[in-house]
Amino acid sequence: MGTVSDYFGCLVFDDRVMKASLSAEVYQSLRKTIDQGAKLDLSVANVVAAAMKDWAVAHGATHYTHWFQPLTGITAEKHDSFISPAPDGGVIMDFSGKELIKGEPDASSFPSGGLRATFEARGYTAWDPTSYAFIKGQTLCVPTAFCSYGGEALDKKTPLLRSMEALNRQAMRILKLFGNDDVKCVRTSVGPEQEYFLITRELYEKRKDLVYTGRTLFGAKAPKGQEMDDHYFGVIKPRVAAYMADLNEELWKLGILAKTEHNEVAPAQHELAPIYTTTNVATDHNQLTMEIMQKVAAKHGLVCLLHEKPFAGVNGSGKHNNWSIATDTGVNLLSPGETPYENAQFLLFLCAVIKAVDDYQDLLRLSVATAGNDHRLGANEAPPAVVSIFLGDELSAILSAIEEDRPYEGTRKTTMKLGVDVLPRFARDTTDRNRTSPFAFTGNKFEFRMLGSSNSIACANMMLNAAVAESLRIYADRLENARDFETTLHEMIKKTIKDHKRILFNGNGYDDAWIREAVEVRGLSNYPTTPDCMPHLLDEKNVKMLTSHKVFSEAELHSRCEIMLENYCKTVIIEANTMVDMARKQILPAVEGYCSELAGTIAAKRAAAADISCGYESGLLRKLSVLTDQIAICTDELEAGVMEVSACTDTIRESEKIRDEILGKMASLRAVADEAETQTAEKYWPFPTYGALLYSVR
Repeated sequence: MGTVSDYFGCLVFDDRVMKASLSAEVYQSLRKTIDQGAKLDLSVANVVAAAMKDWAVAHGATHYTHWFQPLTGITAEKHDSFISPAPDGGVIMDFSGKELIKGEPDASSFPSGGLRATFEARGYTAWDPTSYAFIKGQTLCVPTAFCSYGGEALDKKTPLLRSMEALNRQAMRILKLFGNDDVKCVRTSVGPEQEYFLITRELYEKRKDLVYTGRTLFGAKAPKGQEMDDHYFGVIKPRVAAYMADLNEELWKLGILAKTEHNEVAPAQHELAPIYTTTNVATDHNQLTMEIMQKVAAKHGLVCLLHEKPFAGVNGSGKHNNWSIATDTGVNLLSPGETPYENAQFLLFLCAVIKAVDDYQDLLRLSVATAGNDHRLGANEAPPAVVSIFLGDELSAILSAIEEDRPYEGTRKTTMKLGVDVLPRFARDTTDRNRTSPFAFTGNKFEFRMLGSSNSIACANMMLNAAVAESLRIYADRLENARDFETTLHEMIKKTIKDHKRILFNGNGYDDAWIREAVEVRGLSNYPTTPDCMPHLLDEKNVKMLTSHKVFSEAELHSRCEIMLENYCKTVIIEANTMVDMARKQILPAVEGYCSELAGTIAAKRAAAADISCGYESGLLRKLSVLTDQIAICTDELEAGVMEVSACTDTIRESEKIRDEILGKMASLRAVADEAETQTAEKYWPFPTYGALLYSVR
């Protein structure tokens, strides 16, 4: 295919293609819609649609689809062919502006959280021109938003775009106060690092738990795990390297900026990291990346596991959300500047983030809440469920100096009167990284590390954007009405540091002492599970903030709370039912089979010589007999618990019962089953062990 630069983005209707296929007038009109949100004229849409169709057909496409992101957490698409009947009995290939702009999928079968009744089927998809159309297989995919007949958002893209606009609106107010009149818009950018596991398909298909739930529900620890630290950044195995090469090629064709690849900490675990791009495009790209990772794996006889905790006892998989803010003129607003005013502006935006994370730590926590991620957060491999910010030593020292109105004892002594006295010039990377921090400043961006590997990044970024927009709104309101801008600015930054320093922590987030300090001394929230945090979406302060910035309506918030808790309940119940099925149909028969062999061996030995003790066989048989009884009892108790939970009619109550009762019963069943695995002959065990799974790819 030639060099990467030759084929990069070859399946994307990007700016290069638009310039080449559209007239200057139509191109400029479309760019105005993309860049400034100007209304799209239908005549322009017709020309764009025709050009899209011609380009797509030339690349082998026969169908088009409105590609959207419903509240299932994955993408959705309905394919329509380009064909239209011709008078002579043949067909012509056609695609109109109306078909480009709007689609009408059935909305009744997607999660709506009560926004739509089952019989109310009408829904709409609307073209998002800020995200380029692309070809997947033989289908032109048009990125779209998805809403109900009544206009309520039924997807993750719509509120994400709203949050980006809210942040842009408030950031522009701040920038104008600093005299940045050349700036036309402010955008957030994201680079999501994606962790994943690779195992062989042959072994995967022998595990019901992996097939049904994406994670192992049983499995004794392998003799070797990640203890030797020999997998992290180690030499990539040939089969994995071949997979990564094909994956890169497919991603690059779609214009996805796949940049970094390496082995992660756990055996069979790897990571892919892209270059930053605008948040809504990065969200689309990450959804595509997860899909393509799984498709490419299948071609190599592999399975890509995106569950947050597919294996107990080794690290799970996260998705580090590297987030920043920049102007259309290329200024990163989270980068220290060269002048006092630039540094004052940087510190104000930094404080806006600090205030946002402290004020809305519950929203950030619940934005990453899933049944899968609950297993990972706080497990000494990922950030704890308590949200905190790492700034590093130098920035922390600067903020302390501002708070205390004393000189900064850094490279240059100065009083910290912002915009009046000379501010210190601090370098971008003067501190170590902190991998235990949920929200870490890393030079010119923040790394939000709490996301799970299967999460859509839309949820976290819409909450982060909205929370920062609220901080900036408060600042802009004060500064626009200030008699003395510089004094008000200084006092406002000082007050923010004083009021919100409890959220700043540079130490070890894995330490139990920190969790106690965070909750008992600092008053930070600690929501270990999805049922703990999700209802806080409807807290008055959160509803007020999110509705005031028009990111959500109140009805949309109620629907999302219902949907997320319902997804949690369904996920865990499927896991519990799978455990019951595997215990009864696979584990118990396997252990009983081995017990029969042991009993036969004992009988044969004693028949040969009556005085033979058979101590080993008898002891093992007794142990396994006890374990089979315990497995049977735990299985019955889990099944009964599931039946009881299924009778709940209130989603919040159901999720609480699952948290308080079902998870414990699942853990009890797993404990005795895993113990039985360690005592049962390998030839009897009914499915691949951890050792086989984690070391299957050569």
